[in-house]
Amino acid sequence: MVPALRKAFNKAFTQTQYEAFLKDLNHLHPGAIEFRIAETPVFVSKAFGEKIIDTCESIVDLIISPGFHKLSERSIPATDLVPNENKHSHFIAFDFGVCINDDNELEPQLIEMQGFPTLYGFQVYYPDLLRSYFSIPDNYSQYLDGYNRETYLSELNDVIVGNVPVENTILLEIKPHEQKTRIDFYCTQDYLGIQPVCITDLIQEGKDLYYINEKTKKKTQVLRIYNRIIFDDLHAQKESLGKIVDIRQELNVEWIPHPNWFYRISKYTLPFIHHPYVPKTFFLNEVKQLPEKLEDYVLKPLFSFAGQGVVIDIRKSDIDAVKDPENWILQQKVKYADVIETPDIPAKVEIRMMYIWKDGDPRPKLAINLSRLSKGKMIGVRYNKDKDWVGGSVCYFEK
Repeated sequence: MVPALRKAFNKAFTQTQYEAFLKDLNHLHPGAIEFRIAETPVFVSKAFGEKIIDTCESIVDLIISPGFHKLSERSIPATDLVPNENKHSHFIAFDFGVCINDDNELEPQLIEMQGFPTLYGFQVYYPDLLRSYFSIPDNYSQYLDGYNRETYLSELNDVIVGNVPVENTILLEIKPHEQKTRIDFYCTQDYLGIQPVCITDLIQEGKDLYYINEKTKKKTQVLRIYNRIIFDDLHAQKESLGKIVDIRQELNVEWIPHPNWFYRISKYTLPFIHHPYVPKTFFLNEVKQLPEKLEDYVLKPLFSFAGQGVVIDIRKSDIDAVKDPENWILQQKVKYADVIETPDIPAKVEIRMMYIWKDGDPRPKLAINLSRLSKGKMIGVRYNKDKDWVGGSVCYFEK
């Protein structure tokens, strides 16, 4: 996306160098990285960075508005409502496709958003090591809004651990050591000292929760939960997990972030956002007349994750088959640009802008990012099998 840097990077790239980088990357926690790491980072110019940041801040304006809580009330399924909700989500992520408009100019277009944490640990470790193997200009950084490695990790610790003793804070997930993103859990533990704990290992006594600390081997009370559990995933695996603590009950813990925010800041919010870089989105039950060109839209279920249930090439029969249109959205398609030059065909890019929100701060701060490269129809593993110069990556933004 910065032509001079792209040409220089591609010219200097060697497969040997890339393989040495991957070997080093996997050395810290062998076997923990199951997803593909792309051969290249993404370089983002100051002008494009301003476009994407302006869009994010415009959406944040909606999220911090007095009416947002009421606006998003219906987003939470009654079956997944958790008590003692925090005033705000401690983590917010916005996913953008890098697209091309009618004037043949690159622009960001919002794809999805979530009030939920993602690879906030791994995106420190991976880009730092990348600099050791590839030439990255000093005036480009994975950090945003004035952050650097030290200030970012300090604030991440403030948000997740806070004033609670580190042994009383856990990262909660379903079978964390089997998750494809477990490298992030291990990096988070390296940086903050908090242990990944499976929901099946929680011990409940009244309203109190405990876990077995892997260092002390002692039963230890849980006071704060860095939550990585998605209810959709939990419901899908519930039968195989056996008897587990119902985390939807009132418990003496503080959630970071609270599970309700996964729904409040989600696809549900998209129809309420009006911005040039946010595709037109409608609740399906509010569509009075279907668009003339259905092929210009995608159909998405509100309550699913990781792209499950999305209908890309819509036919009227797909819409007629929906039994609960209030739980679906119709979203205008965006045209991803083949923007990253590679040794064969260009790659598409999706950029995730990652915010953190400390208690007491009036609004969240843009801190770090990740990106994903694709040569398939969509971003994702199943669309990029047997392809190279695709997979997980990072953006270095021009300062």
